[in-house]
Amino acid sequence: MSGSPYLQFRQITKTFPGVRALDEISLDIHRGEIHALLGENGAGKSTLMNILYGLYEADSGQVFLEGRKLQDNTPRKAIDRGVGMIHQHFMLIPVFTVLENLILGRRADRPPFIEFEKRREEVRQVARRFNIQLDLDAPVEKLSVGMQQKVEILKALYKGARLLILDEPTSVLTPQECQDFFHMVLELREAGTTIIFITHKLHEALQISDRITVLRDGRLIDTVQTSNTNPRELSRLMVGRSVRFEIEKTEARPGEEVLTLQKVSLLEDGGKRLLGDISLRIHEGEILGLAGVDGNGQSELAAVIGGMIRPTSGVIRLFGQDVTVKHTRDLIEMGLALIPSDRHKHGLVADFSVAENFILETYYQPPFTRGFSLDKKEIKRYAERLIDEFDVRTPNSKIPVMNLSGGNQQKVILGRELSRDPRFLLVVQPTWGLDVGAIEFVHRQLLNARDNGVAILLISTELEELRSLSDRLAVIHDGRIMGQVDPAATTVETIGLMMAGTEQTTIEEQGGTAITP
Repeated sequence: MSGSPYLQFRQITKTFPGVRALDEISLDIHRGEIHALLGENGAGKSTLMNILYGLYEADSGQVFLEGRKLQDNTPRKAIDRGVGMIHQHFMLIPVFTVLENLILGRRADRPPFIEFEKRREEVRQVARRFNIQLDLDAPVEKLSVGMQQKVEILKALYKGARLLILDEPTSVLTPQECQDFFHMVLELREAGTTIIFITHKLHEALQISDRITVLRDGRLIDTVQTSNTNPRELSRLMVGRSVRFEIEKTEARPGEEVLTLQKVSLLEDGGKRLLGDISLRIHEGEILGLAGVDGNGQSELAAVIGGMIRPTSGVIRLFGQDVTVKHTRDLIEMGLALIPSDRHKHGLVADFSVAENFILETYYQPPFTRGFSLDKKEIKRYAERLIDEFDVRTPNSKIPVMNLSGGNQQKVILGRELSRDPRFLLVVQPTWGLDVGAIEFVHRQLLNARDNGVAILLISTELEELRSLSDRLAVIHDGRIMGQVDPAATTVETIGLMMAGTEQTTIEEQGGTAITP
């Protein structure tokens, strides 16, 4: 990592309508290093990399790669210059084989003939150089998510990538797959590849990188040597203040049964199984966590429980009543509160004010309505109370909620749902994309609700979050519950095997140690 920087950003600014996504970013990346870009969702990490990859054009500023200024940049030009980008959502054709995906778009030497054996040998040489082992004849749809990610990386390397951009690469991996992936990334570095690792997870940045750059609200806060920093310093850089990492949690005192699922299944119109015989029980005053790799039925299960989709079969009971075919509003009036995974699509109306978003579910009820009219004074008074109680950083309650940061938008949703004194709280990815300060606040609110007797189903892909907050932990794989464990007494490795579908485990109903049949 000596000599002039391999990659240089100079005064990069990018503005979208109403948002300054990047504010005069200047950053150097050295050849052969793993450089982590750390920051919450919306901090500008992906925007900066999309400019490098030619997907966006900067409003001002310059980018230099190996000393040459990048002009009129496009993804094709970026690839030709040795830049490869691995997106969160893979760009593979499932029914094609690994080899077919790798050579897709490659110009044939003698068209229209495709010289498969020549391409196969080229791919093998690249794979051997970087120690990547793949069955080139396997259909991609038959591969695990971790193996599909290897295909994406090998595809970029086969195209000549010397600089790899990895955008939130672990979001779809089990703990075991994460460690395998980190091992591969380190081997890529040893082979001379420069790697930019985009993440919002402190522990990943600390584990894998040589240097870390922290972005906040489109600004570059600092660049530090990984060996000279720690989680507390990084969290202070991300948030602007010190953050407590320890979660103080009292022992749960489960009460009456609140939610019961009995053999709930869901099929697509074509007959594909999305959920298979899901059975769960949740009690007052406890948090049941649901772990799993994203895309294994979590969103479908939340939609079924929340009344947005009717199950194909099975029974759902809430407070002892059969609610299998009840609609969401019926469930809300019974005591359901919902914190959805996508706050923009399902949790908020972006153009509405903060005050209007606070009453989305109760606008038709007293004291917010009088006859056929809304009581604006009462709504304003209510909104101001929640803004203060939930520490929503906004100039006033009339501001459109789209103008708030992600953390403050999540506080609006939390305030709206918890202020109704719910009896059952369905929480999906509550801290996705939030900085560590906002995460600390959300965790505290969830534990306060649990201690006040609320039953909580917490669905998250953040395993450490689930292990810290949950009293019991269920694991879902391919739409089926693999079992339940005590999160405090079960290793990450065991949970990871369950997430991968290779081990089934259960737990005694009243607590105790994990039992493997």
